[in-house]
Amino acid sequence: MAGLLNEIIAIGGSTAFVDPMTRSDIANWMSATPDRAAWHVAESDSGKILGFQWIEPHSDLPPQACTIATFVQPGRTGLGIGSALFDATARAARGLGFKWINATIRTDNGSGIAYYQSRGFEDWNTIADAPVAPRVMKRFIL
Repeated sequence: MAGLLNEIIAIGGSTAFVDPMTRSDIANWMSATPDRAAWHVAESDSGKILGFQWIEPHSDLPPQACTIATFVQPGRTGLGIGSALFDATARAARGLGFKWINATIRTDNGSGIAYYQSRGFEDWNTIADAPVAPRVMKRFIL
């Protein structure tokens, strides 16, 4: 997962992450809130990671909400990977007792905005002075 995320970070323009991630960084995220988080991975038949998505609580959100992050291998968007990931993630969010999912997206990330809108996320807030780029916050009611 770190390799895929680092590829996306290196390309730029779609994530707020700017520094490379390590396997330890990912493992630390996964273990930070294990009882309130869910991680899903899409793999090819050969086991190559094509994408991943996670939800977790966030200190800027109420307890009934979680935040989501989605990463798909460059050149593999539009193939249903994100859709399959979100189906599993939405089920997990309901199972964890969340009432809604927040997506915070850079306003210059047109494909990310389109992805979340196509899932039914609606604008609910903005962060004009965010580091790297302004952001829009979208909400999906479970």
